[in-house]
Amino acid sequence: MIVLGVDPGSRKTGYGVIAEAEGRLSVLGCGLIRPAASGTLHERIGQLCSGLEEVIANMKPEAVALETAFVGRNVRSALILGQVRGAVLATVIKLGLPVREYAPREIKLAVTGTGAARKEQVASMLPRLLGLEEAPKPLDVTDALGIAYCDLSRGASLTGHCGMTGSGKSRSKGWAAFVDAHPELLA
Repeated sequence: MIVLGVDPGSRKTGYGVIAEAEGRLSVLGCGLIRPAASGTLHERIGQLCSGLEEVIANMKPEAVALETAFVGRNVRSALILGQVRGAVLATVIKLGLPVREYAPREIKLAVTGTGAARKEQVASMLPRLLGLEEAPKPLDVTDALGIAYCDLSRGASLTGHCGMTGSGKSRSKGWAAFVDAHPELLA
């Protein structure tokens, strides 16, 4: 299984491609897609999509993994990131690849063993996990590799998504079913 991890950004987007074969992981490639800094947001998004299509054509991933969106204090930045993520998702879906998303804490937990890890801790663990001499730079690239690593380590290539079955439906029947099955816990 070959997974492309993507860390989207309007100025630079990190990507990392990891292959899993017979229980071994290897990095096939990683880097940055950098749209021209002088362009408008729309032009940069277009360049990002073209760059992403090129990475996909060259690396031939079987799936793409992204970090779920989070909202910081800067609403404008969140809106721009939302546009970039939407363009990335549209590009990947247009090319017929499955997309899986992971919460930042889930990615950090998969890579470092704690969901509260800092970006630098993720970067320092990846060389050990992936057999690299040193962590790629900048952190956008290590974030993308961490996303791909999370996808593969969680067995998503086999199940369709962390915690979900191959059908894409949650294994859980939901809160109501749990309550019905365990009324003694509500007493």
